[in-house]
Amino acid sequence: MIVASQKTSSRILRPGFTLLEVLVVVAILVILASVAGIAVFSFLDDAKVNKATLDMQALETAYKGISLQNAGELGEGTFDMSMLIPKITQGEAGLYDPWNQRYQFRFDVSQETGEERIQFYTINPKNGQEIVWPRR
Repeated sequence: MIVASQKTSSRILRPGFTLLEVLVVVAILVILASVAGIAVFSFLDDAKVNKATLDMQALETAYKGISLQNAGELGEGTFDMSMLIPKITQGEAGLYDPWNQRYQFRFDVSQETGEERIQFYTINPKNGQEIVWPRR
């Protein structure tokens, strides 16, 4: 008589992942998400700077139209930003930059011609840099 003694394993093999494997995968996903998040936020800031530049170009175009209608009599003492509202497509909202600050303007005198020119600007609150249009 043959007695076969078999040891039964107390460990049953189950399909699936161990806790350590799951933690490693989660850690990798967190690292990838943080790297992607940094890249996305830098693109968003660049997009806001570009939008501000385009808005100021539209403000300059509207200013030139008003200046032509007033025979060039607009200047530092006679111009107000609210004069541009009927000329820009965004209306009152077009006077505010992507950071919800109002665009500013200043007049400077050309060194070559001596004529007074307008310059629109705003401040990027993230880095304190002045964004100016037209660039001179």
